[in-house]
Amino acid sequence: MSQQIDAAKLQQRIQTGDTLNLLDVREAIEYHTFNIGGQHIPVSKLKQNINSINYNKTDEIIVICSAGIRSDTAQAILTENGFQNVVNLKGGLKALQKLKNK
Repeated sequence: MSQQIDAAKLQQRIQTGDTLNLLDVREAIEYHTFNIGGQHIPVSKLKQNINSINYNKTDEIIVICSAGIRSDTAQAILTENGFQNVVNLKGGLKALQKLKNK
């Protein structure tokens, strides 16, 4: 079972100042339009750029995209490449933005 974090829990961790290892796997235009920080590698380029990830293979890495679908794919790619603690943002940034708009 793949690990997931929901938007409310992630928002809580951001607000409490947790140091988070975020990997945004959306395309460049999406990332530059809106992002919450972290490293940016589009999922389409992730396999070729796996060695440029700035985090250790044992670190918790939270993978984010718009709706949680591409980040789910990225999570599988990272896990296959030896990353041990990869967490997918359930519902993606859309879920996080919905919370902020409440």
